[in-house]
Amino acid sequence: MTTEHSETLSSTPGADAGAVGAWLAEQLDDGRWRESTLRSVGAGRSNLTYRVSSAAGDVVLRRPPVGSVAATAHDMGREQRVIAALAGTDVPVPAVLAASDGGPPVDAPCFVMEMVEGVVPLDALPPGWAETEADRARVGQALVDALVALHAVDPASVGLADFGRPEGFMARQVRRWGTQWEAARADGISGTDEATEQELTRLAERLGSTVPEAQRHAIVHGDYRIDNCVFDGSDPGRIKAVLDWEMSTLGDPLADLGLMLVYWYQAEESQVWRAAQHLPSPTRLPGFPTRAEIAAAYGRQSGLDLSSLGWYVAFGGFKLAVVLAGILARVRAGAVPPEMAKGIEDAVGPLVTLGHHVLDHGVDGVAASGRID
Repeated sequence: MTTEHSETLSSTPGADAGAVGAWLAEQLDDGRWRESTLRSVGAGRSNLTYRVSSAAGDVVLRRPPVGSVAATAHDMGREQRVIAALAGTDVPVPAVLAASDGGPPVDAPCFVMEMVEGVVPLDALPPGWAETEADRARVGQALVDALVALHAVDPASVGLADFGRPEGFMARQVRRWGTQWEAARADGISGTDEATEQELTRLAERLGSTVPEAQRHAIVHGDYRIDNCVFDGSDPGRIKAVLDWEMSTLGDPLADLGLMLVYWYQAEESQVWRAAQHLPSPTRLPGFPTRAEIAAAYGRQSGLDLSSLGWYVAFGGFKLAVVLAGILARVRAGAVPPEMAKGIEDAVGPLVTLGHHVLDHGVDGVAASGRID
């Protein structure tokens, strides 16, 4: 995890410092953990993350959202398993230190991992870090390198042969997120207007009828982006840890690239791209690669054909639209705090429009062949 640029001090719903400290003292065989403090880390829209501090040091605790019933989306056992399995590979991950299937310390499945100090780039870069264009270019290349390394890992070689069902992965993904969307829509709590609802449903239908054949089966992260990585505070070209593996499984590696490009902003944008960009990102700054450059580097290093990249980007926009619509629906229903909707109130419609746009016109700057225009 990180200390720089990503923590917000707040209440800690879902975790009690006394209970966590007592459990850690037993699990890590060190009584100093009994006197622990907790600090919430991140926005809390997915799994909850806490920094646990004591005289024994600092660790990170992860647990599902309070009251969550979406077990597959918040599976602590899966997240713990993939992180532990990737230890010793070229994929940078934190070490898993302890885990619970439920009950103590938080009355839910959870695990504890090492604290990885560094920088998590959010809406702005911390002063003095990656200040030159050359360093920002290295940040972008490091993201590509880590993603290529992940997709090169043989799942069976790290004990993950049964981590998912890669055959038919993308078709199931379209159905899964489409079903999730239709369920929210049927309940009348979609959080979107009628025109957006119709276009989101139409996007699901378009994606479902044009699913490309996977070129390779790989471990996929499921939410790979710049702010899910901890970078070296003194070397912007080095990722120390990739975080937030709750959506990981076995599947089509281009799903990770497609979603990453949806999150990736650049200085020169067409209106349809700029309108869809509601979440924070620093990548408009000079020196960061463009989406086309990111795609070209990934294609060159992975050896994968990017001629269907537009479909994967469209799917990424669709998936993110459904996720954000779900958050807005829960806010409107009073199930989660109103602040969880901050910044995303008008995000769903433009993401749907982006999905249709890339299906019709491809990814701006990337030719149908996967080469840079």
